[in-house]
Amino acid sequence: MTPDKVKLVQDSFKKVVPIAGTAADLFYDRLFTIAPEVRSLFPEDLTEQKKKLIQMLATAVTNLHQVETILPAVQDLGRRPVAYGVTDKHFEPVGEALLWTLEKGLGDEFTPPVKEAWTETYLTVAGVMKQAAAEIAPAAPVKKGVMSRLFG
Repeated sequence: MTPDKVKLVQDSFKKVVPIAGTAADLFYDRLFTIAPEVRSLFPEDLTEQKKKLIQMLATAVTNLHQVETILPAVQDLGRRPVAYGVTDKHFEPVGEALLWTLEKGLGDEFTPPVKEAWTETYLTVAGVMKQAAAEIAPAAPVKKGVMSRLFG
């Protein structure tokens, strides 16, 4: 990612932080609307899950300019959910829900360059997670509760 794109993501995320609770609500509502089959993979009470989502995003965005520092954590985020049945197909609706949430939360400030920067960020992070998951997928047993560990 270029420094300009990193700055766009970091600056726009600063505007999401004050509405973090609403953003997390929007994200999960959208995710379960576009991919209702994943709802059962999360805990009934999403309170802690929503906090983990915002914390994970904050950590990733804050360190985006030095991605090598968060690489091990991102790889771990990719490996852990394999045991709960997360597959590559789950990443698409998560990305769609994230971009939709940012659009709703940022309104007119979610400009095409901001969307492009966030899209690249998500695709990069998801790519690292998928690669890490692929390294262990054949050996990992599937457990119930898959997505509840995706972000925490």
